[in-house]
Amino acid sequence: MLAARHRLPVVLSSSSRTLATHTFQSQPSDIPPPSPPPNPKRNVQLHPRPRPTPSTQPSSSALPKLPSSFGRNQLLPVSNSTRALLESIVAQFNAPVRYAFAYGSGVFEQDGYEQQKPMLDFMFAVTHPAHFHSINMQQHPSHYPLHARLLGSSYISHLQGLGPGVWFNAYIPIGDVMIKYGVTTVDNLCTDLLSWRTLYLAGRMHKPIRIIKDDARVRLTQQVNLTSALRAALLTLPPSFSPDTLYTRIAGISYAGDPRMLLPAENRGKVASIVARQAPHFADLYRRLALGLPSVHWPLDGPVTQDNAPAARVKHIKKLPAHLLQGVRDNYARRGELDGLFQRDEAAYWMRLAADERLPDVIQQEMARIVRYPATVQSLKGLASAGLGKSLRYSSAKVSKWWAGGKSV
Repeated sequence: MLAARHRLPVVLSSSSRTLATHTFQSQPSDIPPPSPPPNPKRNVQLHPRPRPTPSTQPSSSALPKLPSSFGRNQLLPVSNSTRALLESIVAQFNAPVRYAFAYGSGVFEQDGYEQQKPMLDFMFAVTHPAHFHSINMQQHPSHYPLHARLLGSSYISHLQGLGPGVWFNAYIPIGDVMIKYGVTTVDNLCTDLLSWRTLYLAGRMHKPIRIIKDDARVRLTQQVNLTSALRAALLTLPPSFSPDTLYTRIAGISYAGDPRMLLPAENRGKVASIVARQAPHFADLYRRLALGLPSVHWPLDGPVTQDNAPAARVKHIKKLPAHLLQGVRDNYARRGELDGLFQRDEAAYWMRLAADERLPDVIQQEMARIVRYPATVQSLKGLASAGLGKSLRYSSAKVSKWWAGGKSV
């Protein structure tokens, strides 16, 4: 990490104010960190918890030290063999990574993958993307298509910044497994977790992930993201529902509006297949958070119940992520409803909004709207980041999953 030079304000939704301070200190610098010395033989040690990123900053840290128990719901267990494999793969990258997690069917079981050996999916959050890609291209040139190697790391980091701010390298053989890894920045990741600017990263992290390299700032904003997903789902559900219904609604947030779900590019039964095998992990993520909300009752057995009175729903609405809340308000404004009421009587505005029976549909429409454009841009970026050959291979695999999902629904 780099020496602190200025404070970056981070706008948190009011849902995060009980979990976080209003500002974070980030530590940018004009000069990226030096390249680590080559170390072809690296000892991989297994840790029951994710390894924290080694600190290189002075005594004044960017964040107060989080309590050891904070965010423990995020530390989902995997088998020892899976943990060893994931950590050994990440350890092979010399380029600096601040936060890393693995996700998808290669890490957590999903229905329909019993006879397959799925690709392992990773996401790396870094401080300086151009610096990361420069080092990574020297170490792993085959991970990048020819045109990207010729144009260099500045081109790659520029393309990465478009849309949801992620660059993917796919179909990378490491040992006897195939992996795909995405690269984003810590700033971009935290912004999406807090505000749901694109829901591309935040939506992936609504579902079970295995954290491999931990970072206090990301852990804090991820807790806000999980709470936001819970509040948004509760606003679209009736007074009583099963835990699986809640998990399905949360898991579906990042797929609503994704053009791949309409075209032959994704398994149409994906949400159901995720929840069917990963329900215990969803319970680990969300049950403790739900019990912290005054309007929710979640017994060990039986349905989840909530208070759906307007006064209780207002508390959820006002704490939705900034981009979603603004979208909901704009949706009503476009119809000319509640026109001028916010300026005349803000309390009455929120109560009218919470009592409107169309609110659940509006929330789902706005979440789909947030997802649609960034997901489309990222799909188009795949041609440039993967190259034509890998893109065709990846699309072919997705079409097979789409066809299989269509037959099962």
